[in-house]
Amino acid sequence: MSRTDRDEPQKNSSQSKLLSRRGPLRRFVRATILVIVLLIGVIFGGFLWFADSVASMRPPADAKADAIIVLTGGYQRIEQAVGLLRSGAGKRLLISGVNPSTTPAQIRKMTQSSSDMFACCVDMGYQALDTIGNANEAASWIRDNKYQSVLVVTNNYHMRRSLHELRSVSPSTEFVAYPVVNSDLTRTNWFADPDVVRTLVFEYVKFVAAAARDLTGIGKGNGLRNDPSGD
Repeated sequence: MSRTDRDEPQKNSSQSKLLSRRGPLRRFVRATILVIVLLIGVIFGGFLWFADSVASMRPPADAKADAIIVLTGGYQRIEQAVGLLRSGAGKRLLISGVNPSTTPAQIRKMTQSSSDMFACCVDMGYQALDTIGNANEAASWIRDNKYQSVLVVTNNYHMRRSLHELRSVSPSTEFVAYPVVNSDLTRTNWFADPDVVRTLVFEYVKFVAAAARDLTGIGKGNGLRNDPSGD
């Protein structure tokens, strides 16, 4: 028997071992690629759902609740909330997340509201630092006043996360969305506007992060200033 003939079984054995190792590796790589593709699909599909839900949001035709909460972040939000209070949509208004340097008189002047209405029916919340803080500040206000239903005024793109945080800390309260719509996304090609896409993606990521944080219980603070005066 030649040396070549003797080496042939060893060569076949080595190839068999190599193939046997490649089998599980290939299955692992394929499974990993499949998981990544599915994950991308879920994330992209979730974003499309989020964007569509934001675009389709409309203020209720006959808004009515025990009280109103507005989350600061723009003049239009506060003006809308004060208008709802003036029309009798709620008995009292909480402006949550006010800068410590802002006075009630400044907001009253900005919204051209009467001093009597502000004195009787408007509360200023100075403790909230972010959306989580808005929810905690609002929950305390709701408990103190024993409200059952509350109108929530904020921008449409911010509404999903706001409702998530509010319902998380005050599950027995009925929260009614009253979105402030800056532009009608259903009549525009929002996906062709980089600023709109950037805003929606940013809010979607924060919405998913909030949901993941609640599932894991990791990384949730109270979002409040230690000192209501802001010091």
